[in-house]
This record gives sequence, C-alpha cells and structure tokens, in this order.
Amino acid sequence: MVLFDLDKLNAEIAALDAKQNEADFWNDQKSALEVVNKLNDAKGKVEGYQSVKDEFDELVLLLDEPDSSSQEMCELLEGMEKELLKKIKVLRTNLLFRGEYDSLNCTLEIHPGAGGTEAMDWADMLFRMYSRYAESHHLKWQVLNYENGEEAGCKSATVKVSGKNVYGLLKGEKGVHRLVRISPFDSNARRHTSFASVNVIPEFGKVSDVVIDQKDLRVDTFRSGGAGGQNVNKVSSAVRITHIPTGIVVSCEIERSQLFNKQTCMEMLADKLMQRKVEEREAKLKSVVGEQKNIEWGSQIRSYVFCPYTMVKDHRIGTETSDVQGVMDGDLDQFIDAYLESLSFNSK
Repeated sequence: MVLFDLDKLNAEIAALDAKQNEADFWNDQKSALEVVNKLNDAKGKVEGYQSVKDEFDELVLLLDEPDSSSQEMCELLEGMEKELLKKIKVLRTNLLFRGEYDSLNCTLEIHPGAGGTEAMDWADMLFRMYSRYAESHHLKWQVLNYENGEEAGCKSATVKVSGKNVYGLLKGEKGVHRLVRISPFDSNARRHTSFASVNVIPEFGKVSDVVIDQKDLRVDTFRSGGAGGQNVNKVSSAVRITHIPTGIVVSCEIERSQLFNKQTCMEMLADKLMQRKVEEREAKLKSVVGEQKNIEWGSQIRSYVFCPYTMVKDHRIGTETSDVQGVMDGDLDQFIDAYLESLSFNSK
C-alpha cells in the first residue's frame, strides 16, 4: 500500500523552498541541483493529488444533479470517471518513485548469454520490446551502440533512455531474462531455452562525484557497423574506451563525429564508475542497482514462455500474464508497477 502524507509533503516543499532562497544556494551546484530535483518532485506529487481531488469533487457534485440519470449526463460522467482513473493511476505510480536516483535518465544494456545465435536473437527481441515500451510511453530512445550477431540478433546493445522518472521505471528490468520457445534456427523444430541479461545504469550527470584520470584510459577508434552513409566506410568515427583499473569497457558509434562519440563514452564510463562506487558505498545495493546474477538457468528474474503454453512470469513478485505477444510489443506496465509496489511494501 502507498502512503500519501500531504502535510509532510507540504512541509518538505516549504523547507526546500527556503533552502533554494538562501543567498549562497548556487555556490555548490551539485547540492543545489539535488534540492531543485527534490522540490520539483514534491510539488509534482502535490499538484497531481490536487488535480485528482478537484476532479473527484466535481464528479460527486454532478452525481447530485437532478438530471444525473439522463443518458447525456451518464455519458459525461462515464467519460469523467475514465479520465479520473487515469490520473489516479499516474499519481499512484509517481508516489512509488522513492529511490534516490529514480528521477534520472538511464542507460540500458542488453547482452546475450551462452547459446550463440539463439541467445543473440533473444537479446534482439528484448531490444525491440524495450524500444516499443519507450515509444508507447513517449520516452526518448537513443541507440548508442548495437553490434550485430553473425547470423541473427545482436551481440550487445547500449541505449540511452530519457524522460520523466526513467531510471525509476526501468531499474526493475535489471537482471537475467529467460526465453522458452520452438527455435526458428533448429531444423528439427526442438524447444530451446535462451538467456539474456539487461543492465540499467542511472545517468548520474551532475550528481556524480567521480573523477577520471586520463592515464587510466585506453581509447580505440574503429569504423561504425551501423547506418551512416559513406562516412561509415571511410572514417573511424566509432569510439571504444577501456578503464584499465576496473576493466570497464564502453563504446559509442551514434554520430559521425569521433569527438562526440568520445564525449558520450566518457559520460557512460562516469556513470558506470559512479554505479560501482554506489555499490561499494551503500549497503542498500538492491534498492539502487539491483542484484547481480549470472546469465544462466535459475538466475532469471523473468521467464517468457512461447511453448508449450504462453506465459510471462516475474519470479521476484509472482506477476504473470498469458499475453506474451502484448509483452513483447512493449506492454510492461503490470510488471513495472508491481515491482515498484513491492519495493514500497518492503521498505515499510
């Protein structure tokens, strides 16, 4: 159950407003940005609540009208009720974003497990699923790196996802995803099980306190394997950066400009190093970046079964549906909402 304490939120807004009006507020831009984000988040929740309350009060008044049972009024009331329920759902979801980094954008990484073409095809299916989810929720989807498999699918994909509370929405997708289906690559039409991992990294940006020593980096350039016209074949614009002390590798080939790709790589590297720092510094690892697991049997967070029956089941929260096609087309709301509610329940 989600608790909504209006008095507490209003007191928080007053305190943050006072802090924002201090003369030296912008001297520390990192702290100032955190205050501004918290203030906007608190105000958004109160405004959302007030909007729902106003529409509910209006609906109650109309129900008391003498002609409330007329066909025209019934149609009006039904329309208002549908809109009110939509707003309540949005407000309820917003109240579930309680994590320190939930409001940030994120980087989504997809990697196939063992299994060659079968696993790479599954990784590509997940790539499509998340792109459809982003599209349906009006989130910005920017492919930073996509490495094709030899026969089908992808060896790896890295995407930047931007929008309101993006990390909060997608953080629960981090983990191993399992597919069971009749393989389209098996001439004997046998059933196969495939695995792929999804990693979700907050885009820490100005809230990051990571300092990168250039001496710790190895920078490689290569020709992009994606779209880009003649430039792809002539210029080594794609960039790969290896952080030698940690072994972390990032790459980007989104632009023709090598300089732009390098800058994007540096931002991705800073986010990964900050994520690592958070993991080491905070005991609440699961609430921030999820649990690390191997890409193998028994470690999956969610199973997608195409055969002998159809089912998608999240093993952490028990949520399941038989609408496999809908899920693969990006309908993930029931899983994302249930995961966020489970975090809220477990935090009490």
